[in-house]
Amino acid sequence: MEAIFSTTMAELASRSMSFLVDRYLKQRAAPTEEERLRSLQRLLLRLRVVVEEADVRLIASQAMLHQLSILKKEMYRGYYTLDIFSCRAHNGEDRRKDHEVNYSFASSEFNPAKRVCLFRGNSKGAGQAKLLEQVLGSVRDTIEDVSEFVIFLCRCPRLHRQPYSMYLLLNKCMFGRQMEMERIMYFLLQEESAPGAGEDLAVLPIIGPCKVGKSTLIEHACEDARVRNHFSQILCFNGDDLKAESVETLRDGGRIKHQNRCVGSGRTLIIIDQFLDIEESVWKRLYSDARCGTMSGSKIIVASRSDKIASFGTTHPLRLQFFTREAFWYFFKVRTFGSTSAEDNPELTAIAMDIAMLLNGCLMGANIFSGLLKANFNLHFWSMALATLRNINQKNILLYGERFADAWDFEEPAYLRRAKKTSSKYFVIFSAYQTCSAETEDEDPKMMCVQDLLFGRVRPPAEFKVHALTSHLPPHYNYIFHCGMQALPKELSSS
Repeated sequence: MEAIFSTTMAELASRSMSFLVDRYLKQRAAPTEEERLRSLQRLLLRLRVVVEEADVRLIASQAMLHQLSILKKEMYRGYYTLDIFSCRAHNGEDRRKDHEVNYSFASSEFNPAKRVCLFRGNSKGAGQAKLLEQVLGSVRDTIEDVSEFVIFLCRCPRLHRQPYSMYLLLNKCMFGRQMEMERIMYFLLQEESAPGAGEDLAVLPIIGPCKVGKSTLIEHACEDARVRNHFSQILCFNGDDLKAESVETLRDGGRIKHQNRCVGSGRTLIIIDQFLDIEESVWKRLYSDARCGTMSGSKIIVASRSDKIASFGTTHPLRLQFFTREAFWYFFKVRTFGSTSAEDNPELTAIAMDIAMLLNGCLMGANIFSGLLKANFNLHFWSMALATLRNINQKNILLYGERFADAWDFEEPAYLRRAKKTSSKYFVIFSAYQTCSAETEDEDPKMMCVQDLLFGRVRPPAEFKVHALTSHLPPHYNYIFHCGMQALPKELSSS
């Protein structure tokens, strides 16, 4: 009995000592939040090197493109988390509380209120530490799995000389659409397997919401030298062109984007960019005329926000979605700061992140405000821009409720108030449209720029036009707002 008792006590003492030693070692070895953030920063730098190298390589493998998409998502998520913690550390408690109150107005998947609750609580909270650990572990696992990808990547040819900055790269190519672009290129350049295979015209539907980038993506594909050497002619039609009787009549009045009879074996690429639905009877007539009037190997790309065009395709439709909040923030940060390091400007970074949240994933709004902020790189102007955008969102959400997403792509009149209140009336954006550069030159010479609209002092006439921005990507459209001045609706005048 005594021997059993002694053995039991010895076992308990051994286990107690092991528990205490393990607990001591874990406490001693556990990295601090600052150490975790530094580790995340180093891992993201390694991941960014791989992603930026992949962006200037011609990757034909769908599996590699899928893996690249995963790498980018992890990189965006990592930098988003890193910047959130950096901004939280820089901001004071009073400012955080102020932001929590004002951000409660947003209402989409970009709802900043949700992100405030998730990221901007107590810095010592268990949720914060768990989130950081999850992101750090996910990025670390991604880095460990990337070695084979890098080996195959080195065998892919370069598209062009790699710029020294991601900002310069974004000025030449679409952000975050490499996988979609290669899907289009594969469809366009795929040869028919047999002489009779081209009898039925191949059709690729591209489906996505308004302003998601369908037209820009197609424009990039059409500008590619491989496509221009593959097709003798590229015809572009819009909704108004489809009112004509046949493709043959459209040849006379439609837009011929590219024509070179010496190449492409007579093949024609037909681009149909339709804003709304295409009636099935119109599509059948158009498809029949195109099949009879074009050479074997000709193809059609039809783009619309309507899901009905999926049935027109001879292959699975390409569906475009808006960026995640992490990808949108990465895009906005790079476009805003350019070659300047955001990490060296924590206060400006915090304001830029607040603006990105309020922009609600709107690419037009991102391009407008990134241009304004980059041209006025100072704390006072950025703070004024944030206050102006916040006021715009609050007033319009009170008026339209959950239907309102942003002032720049909204289909109903959007009310704006200048930072320097020069009138009791509000500016109203009634509509927006796009023109080419030549058409814009013929517009009203008194057209206002967007900075004067939001921050100017001169009072415009009752109705006027605003040059919002010129796209940095082909076809370099100019975006124009049709605006006016009027009093705020009575239901909002007292709020």
